Amino acid sequence: MPIPLMTNAQNSKNDEFYTQYQDIEKEIMAYLDFDTDVFRGKTVLLPCDDPEWSNFTKFFAQNFERFGIKKLISTSYAPDSKKYKINYQPTLFETENPQFDKTKTIKNGKIFTLTRDKSGDGKIDVNDLEWEYLKGDGDFKSKEIIKLRDEADIIITNPPFSLFREFLGWIIEAKKKFIIIGNMNAITYKEVFPLIKNNEIWLGAGKNDGRNVWYEVPENYANFHKEENGKKYAFVAGTIWFTNIDHGRRHQPLPLMTEADIIKFSTKKPFEKYENYDAIEVSQVKQIPSDYKGIMGVPISFLSKYSPEQFEIIWQASGNTRASAPKNILEELKYTPHEKDKGGGAVIDGKMKFGRILIRHKK
Repeated sequence: MPIPLMTNAQNSKNDEFYTQYQDIEKEIMAYLDFDTDVFRGKTVLLPCDDPEWSNFTKFFAQNFERFGIKKLISTSYAPDSKKYKINYQPTLFETENPQFDKTKTIKNGKIFTLTRDKSGDGKIDVNDLEWEYLKGDGDFKSKEIIKLRDEADIIITNPPFSLFREFLGWIIEAKKKFIIIGNMNAITYKEVFPLIKNNEIWLGAGKNDGRNVWYEVPENYANFHKEENGKKYAFVAGTIWFTNIDHGRRHQPLPLMTEADIIKFSTKKPFEKYENYDAIEVSQVKQIPSDYKGIMGVPISFLSKYSPEQFEIIWQASGNTRASAPKNILEELKYTPHEKDKGGGAVIDGKMKFGRILIRHKK
């Protein structure tokens, strides 16, 4: 029996956001455009995924043979272990299976695997997914899921945003390749930013400008923003992809104008300098001057256009800079504490700017 899509009648979850199939497809295809064998012979793990409803599971199962995947693993978190309480109803896919258990369906997570042509129709796809209950609730920190993490080559999912730091750390400690969704503000986390600066992780290939992204939500979700073809959707601001898998878009240099041309045709005035950093304020990525030799502060959305061959990331100017930046970097930036910088934010005219990435051109 095929895995059911998320339907209005069956899904009654109050706080679930499902990444749309087309958004997953756009992101993943960019990695394949850069390296057609990126998934070939690999074990792909989709944790925190709710496989019966997930478009991640559906997408990778449908493309299992095309991508050359060795093994697909998808796990869910038990309804009883979730912080929010829901009127949980198991799907027909589960209840009509002989292994259905009324207690385990609530108390235990589930694991779905795909490795073979179980149906015998000559192809491996979503119809060949096999499932069973996990021994535990499916918490990614459990020994059971850690064992699956260690087996995997690539981890892909949309983890709970509240656990993003911990989840990313869980991946990094195992030295795994990954593609995950997070909030744009995570860029400035002290656990995340050094990894970006050191070119250990970067933004994904898709829509990473921090604008609203549409997610499908349950029928009884009250704060939806639109309804199409009987399905409800809500947008979430600032969601972006994080990865450590290479893609071609991060190697495309930004087309830039000279400082003189930017002043003449755009800003109509010279760039301002920060009061607490030896750097200029560049409020829009498109206004980065091609010939400025010093340090520039740019919005964090710059990272969606960042090419490591074109720019060097020095550090960030945000509320945790003073506490997180190494002493030698603060000295290089000629940082001086300011009563308005709230721990290290860039200040102009006595007002702190939103988070800035401090960069300069590569020599």
